[in-house]
Amino acid sequence: MADTKRIKQSIYFWIFRAMSMMVVFILVAILYFIVSRGIGVINWDFLTKSPEEGMVKGGIFPAIVGTLVLIAGSLIFAFPVGVFSAIYLNEYMKKGKVKSFLQLMTNNLAGVPSVVFGLFGMALFVNKLKFGDSIIAGSLTLGLLVLPVIIRTTEEALKAVDDNYRLASYAMGASKLYTIKKVILPIALPDIITGLILSIGRVSGETAPILFTVAAYFLPKLPHSIFDQVMALPYHLYVLATSGTNIEKARPVAFGTALVLVMIVLFTNIIANVVRAYYNKKYKK
Repeated sequence: MADTKRIKQSIYFWIFRAMSMMVVFILVAILYFIVSRGIGVINWDFLTKSPEEGMVKGGIFPAIVGTLVLIAGSLIFAFPVGVFSAIYLNEYMKKGKVKSFLQLMTNNLAGVPSVVFGLFGMALFVNKLKFGDSIIAGSLTLGLLVLPVIIRTTEEALKAVDDNYRLASYAMGASKLYTIKKVILPIALPDIITGLILSIGRVSGETAPILFTVAAYFLPKLPHSIFDQVMALPYHLYVLATSGTNIEKARPVAFGTALVLVMIVLFTNIIANVVRAYYNKKYKK
């Protein structure tokens, strides 16, 4: 009997290992595919100049700036709203049908296709609120897109904090607000940042929401206000790959754009992970 259990355990172990290695292999294959085809066009001019000659020459600097602006704008809106919403749901709201309904709706919103958010953003921010195709309209739309993810990850991070910390703080006379601010949030912060990391990855790669609210087909200049349009790497990549003036000639530029987009996501995730590790070390010794 013991030998049978050991054999089954070994089989499951190797199955799980094979599946993990398959995921790693797929990731490496994708990265190799992009890097091998895009590294040849990466140079200083490509990163610092505007597109030229039907976007087959020049650089992608306006698209890089536009992408970073949209990432920052969406998270400035979504992160505090998502965190405060999760705090209210987990720390203040009593268990019941209303809370269950709100959690269900949040989970459903997380699964809504991004094109739906794009249409909603166009109807509300572009047309109804008269923002037009602009950075603020695109940022708010992307913020709504990742808001459910931030709420759910923050709520789970708060749930993971041991109740003994809360009880000890209350026992020492601290108020609920003080306990949340000084005890619960610092402990949960590393896991909250995980939601931020996931949000950065999703925001940086979305095309449909910005297509309806902010992205310009060709705009070789930098924005001057939040009511300006911008180029963005995901939409620029889509244009180069599908509807440029010379698709075959622009293909290396498309792969270079994809590589830059991947590097931006990687770099921002590294920064977020460094911050996460710092707070994890500080508060979870």
